[in-house]
Amino acid sequence: MTFHYDVIVIGAGHAGCEAAHAAARMGARTCLITMDMNKIGQMSCNPAVGGIAKGQIVREIDALGGKMGEVTDACSIQFRMLNRSKGPAMWSPRSQADRGKFIWAWRKVLENTPNLSIWQDTVQSFVFADEHSDSDASYSLNKKDDIGTETDNTAVPRGTIAGVVTKMGVRFEAKAVVLTAGTFLNGLMHIGRTMIKGGRVGEEASYGLTEQLREFGFVTDRMKTGTPVRLDGRTIDFSLAERQEGDSDFHHFSFLPREDELSLSGEGSLPQLPCWTIQTNEKVHEILREGLPDSPLYNGQIQSIGPRYCPSIETKIVTFADKDHHLLFLEPEGTDTQEYYLNGFSSSLPIDIQLEALHQIPALRNAVAYRPGYAIEYDFFDPTQLHHTLETKLCRGLFFAGQVNGTTGYEEAAGQGLLAGVNAALLVQGREPFTLSRDEAYIGVLVDDLVTKGVDEPYRMFTSRAEYRILLRQDDADMRLTEKGYKLGLADNRRYSLLLEKKEWIEKILEFCNTFHVKLSFNSVLESLGSTPLKEGTRLVSLVNRPELNLMLLAGYVPELRELLDSVPNRKEEIIEAAEIRIKYAGYIEREKMVAEKISRLENIHLRPDFDYNSLQQLTIEARQKLSRIRPVTVGQASRIPGVSPADINILLVLLGR
Repeated sequence: MTFHYDVIVIGAGHAGCEAAHAAARMGARTCLITMDMNKIGQMSCNPAVGGIAKGQIVREIDALGGKMGEVTDACSIQFRMLNRSKGPAMWSPRSQADRGKFIWAWRKVLENTPNLSIWQDTVQSFVFADEHSDSDASYSLNKKDDIGTETDNTAVPRGTIAGVVTKMGVRFEAKAVVLTAGTFLNGLMHIGRTMIKGGRVGEEASYGLTEQLREFGFVTDRMKTGTPVRLDGRTIDFSLAERQEGDSDFHHFSFLPREDELSLSGEGSLPQLPCWTIQTNEKVHEILREGLPDSPLYNGQIQSIGPRYCPSIETKIVTFADKDHHLLFLEPEGTDTQEYYLNGFSSSLPIDIQLEALHQIPALRNAVAYRPGYAIEYDFFDPTQLHHTLETKLCRGLFFAGQVNGTTGYEEAAGQGLLAGVNAALLVQGREPFTLSRDEAYIGVLVDDLVTKGVDEPYRMFTSRAEYRILLRQDDADMRLTEKGYKLGLADNRRYSLLLEKKEWIEKILEFCNTFHVKLSFNSVLESLGSTPLKEGTRLVSLVNRPELNLMLLAGYVPELRELLDSVPNRKEEIIEAAEIRIKYAGYIEREKMVAEKISRLENIHLRPDFDYNSLQQLTIEARQKLSRIRPVTVGQASRIPGVSPADINILLVLLGR
């Protein structure tokens, strides 16, 4: 056994699993250190992956060669494609997963990844090389300039990571370290006025790392998140709840064929289970309001900021005081358990208040809880202290990923973890860093938002955050990213060959539709389908463009098209859908590409990391402060910094001779 590695990953949540797998897959000798090997890939909150914009991130992780999509598919107990009533840019896959099998599927992946070791222990401190001297003025982080603003010299690293020391006293050495500690850094749970130290219910928190990094010069703060009560399904009256089934078509997360993933669960395809919907009522709200004086959110016990887009039930009844009910979802935790997750009822109220309120819902009149909902406060680091590679600006070789960067959600964490793991491996191998732009991936949008704008509340991805969402559809993540993953050494030959095959067949379908001519004699078919008759002959592509028509429907009347579609060898439905989207949305896609190319010109104008913005008196004071703190790499990034106006950007362009 060795204690010398290329890359060390701290924490085996969703970020840590992807980071460790990516680094090892790319050939870096990697060690994943986790407190509990039986909690690898633990779903700390709801037993589901994906959702609005989050599902696109999972597809991108899979396209690059990550494993979240495969693991989720192997453990899926219900799959749904959300937003199907809207355009394909909004389609978002989501899957309920078997929580227990999800853990063991991830263990199977990690324990069989070459170059990857796992060590069960708690990291207590970092080991730094070339640590700065306090007398070295060139590394001062809080030096005041002549207008009273802070000058941030984070462009110059203060040191280099050398390894970690664990609670057991073991010293591991590495050239790169990825911190993915989730909610464990000084974690503190709240249930009413009761406070319990820990990173998750029943698990210890991690101490010492935040304090060491703060002393090193990192800016840190506290955030809060919460989780709902877990209920015993045997005590729920499902006859008083509304059944919600999943989809039964070809969609799933991974771009690999289904049979490639199912071996991970060890059981093949799992039984598909329904979810259920219920509602709160005025009696529920009345009890919750009476309990507010004991709510940590409202009695001053919790000072940190919680997630805006996943509020607690007590926040809902205060913020939306005019609403007499709120929708709740009963989600199964797995095929071999009676445990149900009550989505929409996150709470930190006392246990008796939570139960009394729930018992006012008819379906939960006799409900028994496995454990109550609770809130948790934890440390995070200002993500503007990171490069787009997720390497910290203050310390060479140290990367942050996941909730320690102020994000919320498994998918956002996993996307960051994969990017950090890739760049940690590239760093130790002396290769060029890897980043994703805003028009290439939702992961690119996520990371750019974090490092450019920072966070003042837990960050959650939405399709509305992406200005190029027509280009970032879930159906074409492989077309955008698999070749990149293949060149990195992350995506394997099989995945790459499937991409080439998909491209080939999409082009064949597009070419056929653009060259095949439909005659006026086809009008009888169009009339039978309720579609407007032709006034003259036209190409088949114009018919596919009609909202009421599609390729499979037309194939029933065009034998040549039927023959072509029947000859697609693999993933037929996926390829036909992708080709159809390309046809129906061609104008929108091309227009958005043109906008992206125009904006990308600003991304090609680079800024020196040591540039003295405070010397530019033409800029506003706020712009000087923000530019000095963020240290944008390009003018494009500078233009996205809150407080930097278009006029400030024009001044920069003039001074740069543009």
